[in-house]
Amino acid sequence: MKADRIIKNAKIFTSDKDRPMASALAVKDGKFVYVGDEAGLSAYEGPTTDLGSKFIMPGIIDSHVHVTMPVGFEYADLGKQIQCEGKQELMKAMSEYIAEHPGEKRYKFLFDRRFLHGEEITKEDLDAICPDAELQIQEAECHSLWVNSKLLERHGITDDTPDPVPGLSYYVRKDGHVTGNIFEGSAEVPIMLDSAMDLTDEQIDTALQRWIDFSVDVGVCCVFDSGIPGYPQFHERVYQRLRALDLQGKLPVYIDGCYVIAAHWEAEEGLKELKRFRQEYNTEHLKIHTMKIFMDGTQTLHTAALVTPYADTGETGVTAFNVEELADLLRKLNEEGLDLHLHCGGEAASRVALDAVEIVKKELGDAYHVKVTCAHLITQHDDDLGRFAKLGVFANYTPNWHADDPAPLAPILGEERVRKIYRSKTVWDTGALVTWSSDSIAFLDFMQWNPYQGMEIGMTRQITEKTRHYPFKRTAEVLPPLNERMNIEEMLLGYTINGAIQLGIENQKGSIKAGKDADFLVFDNDLLTAEQEGFSYNSPKDVYFSGKKVK
Repeated sequence: MKADRIIKNAKIFTSDKDRPMASALAVKDGKFVYVGDEAGLSAYEGPTTDLGSKFIMPGIIDSHVHVTMPVGFEYADLGKQIQCEGKQELMKAMSEYIAEHPGEKRYKFLFDRRFLHGEEITKEDLDAICPDAELQIQEAECHSLWVNSKLLERHGITDDTPDPVPGLSYYVRKDGHVTGNIFEGSAEVPIMLDSAMDLTDEQIDTALQRWIDFSVDVGVCCVFDSGIPGYPQFHERVYQRLRALDLQGKLPVYIDGCYVIAAHWEAEEGLKELKRFRQEYNTEHLKIHTMKIFMDGTQTLHTAALVTPYADTGETGVTAFNVEELADLLRKLNEEGLDLHLHCGGEAASRVALDAVEIVKKELGDAYHVKVTCAHLITQHDDDLGRFAKLGVFANYTPNWHADDPAPLAPILGEERVRKIYRSKTVWDTGALVTWSSDSIAFLDFMQWNPYQGMEIGMTRQITEKTRHYPFKRTAEVLPPLNERMNIEEMLLGYTINGAIQLGIENQKGSIKAGKDADFLVFDNDLLTAEQEGFSYNSPKDVYFSGKKVK
């Protein structure tokens, strides 16, 4: 058989359980036609490369990213970062910046809430230092905002404005009055990205090209885009551009997209829109078949939904859907051949998802086929750890979080629970399909998009001076539990075949196997034997997408 490309004398990690390792492969018409030992190459002829034992793996699949939201942030800007202690110092720093930059329409700042040490900021505080222009402080986790009266007025937010998702995504009030503090996506994103719809096609394409170039450079060949809460217009606007780029042959990354809803009362319209998206955005490298729900928020804001109450408030938070509501949606998704992806920060959010899946699987039996993914899984209840495997629910983790400083969470969750976060290895060992992701909402310098950083931190649960990361992110100790550290084979499988199964494309991507798309990476360094500390500095020498060398 004539082949377009033949590679021999390689160390090939295939992610194929039937043939985990190989030494040779052949590619024709963008597909692998042979994977095995060098003796089998006798049946093929074509341009041949001797790799001298270099390492090959499948193209990387990042199973939870944000492609559309960062395009807006590319131009909206998160704001000037301020690092200080306490409210008084923050106000002083912002006042000085405003005085040094007079006449701006909107002042934006980025600040970590934990450095307020329990103090709160109100619109009156912000009005006092900025009465004539808009002022916005983006909280560092990007789950909340502080804004002044000018911004509230522009967006028509008053004391009578209903909360998008009461108890989860809402306008903080005191004595019935909005304070200017805004929690979670559906409430904050329309403000954060309020100028995004004014972007030109050229501006959107330029931002997307930065991301495409990065993805090609590190060997990310496929992603799941997990959408934008509260701003479907701009989400679709970016999908329009991705479709155009693909039709022009300019999209060397496979994108599995979604439609986002925030609460059960949006389910009917969301299902209608998702079906429209599936039909309209359906090109070779852009497919949409998944509903995305922000089931809860984050522990630091007490918006994550917990089974065991918060240690400091005694509350548990709320979920966007209850079990019955989610089960009803699952039945409808199953009927339409659609899938479900859920943000689950707290253990109650994932428990609701597991309970709903259990109900519907019992009802439908073999007729049930919805792929359900719970993402992030910061805290999980002991009783639920084995249920992912039992119910066939995907557990998606963001491993570059797995070295986060647990100290800020200790007074919120309690010492016992804070020492049991991100239990990915335990879930893996139950037989569940675990996938990996980067989950960053801004492109910036792409530091936290680096899959090799994710692999390193997943294996070490620590950030050292050897880690390719910002110096201020370094951690003195391994994040407990120590037995939750993964090995390199598990990281590679989670970033390849498991991701393909999550997205329902395992017959075409995710492993180096005859008949599949020839997405593969060539490294000078052997990833299977590379040092764990400093692993984040790895990068592919060559990248192939559907048989075409793109790097």
